[in-house]
Amino acid sequence: MNTILVLNGPNLNLLGQRQPETYGYETLEDVARLCEAACAEGFTVRMLQSNHEGQIIDWIHEARGTAVGIVINPGAFTHTSIAILDALNTYDPPVIEVHISQVHKREAFRHHSYVSHRADGVIAGLGLEGYAAAIRRICQIAAKGAPA
Repeated sequence: MNTILVLNGPNLNLLGQRQPETYGYETLEDVARLCEAACAEGFTVRMLQSNHEGQIIDWIHEARGTAVGIVINPGAFTHTSIAILDALNTYDPPVIEVHISQVHKREAFRHHSYVSHRADGVIAGLGLEGYAAAIRRICQIAAKGAPA
């Protein structure tokens, strides 16, 4: 059980095409390669993306007992989904919230995150490198067996 679940929310399937001035030209496939490269030996990444809130919740439920940590970029669900927060609250290992852009320099509605209420760490504004940093941190925590 050394799998790290990387969850991506709505519109991240269009990464590289949608608002490249904000999110860059790299794709979700580039994120997957970066996450795999950031994994410590003995760890693997399971990368998933959905535009559907219920699917993300189902994956969080499945992660209970199967994943050593979750890296989540909930996209717009960050600001709206108490249901995703509730699902994350049922998951004990570390959760790290990632945002490609610096959400606090954007519209005011993006400044609030429901997911942050559960996240053990939040990374925003580092571009795709935020995913790699989150993966490295979960590997450290899981390798030590330490709490987040």
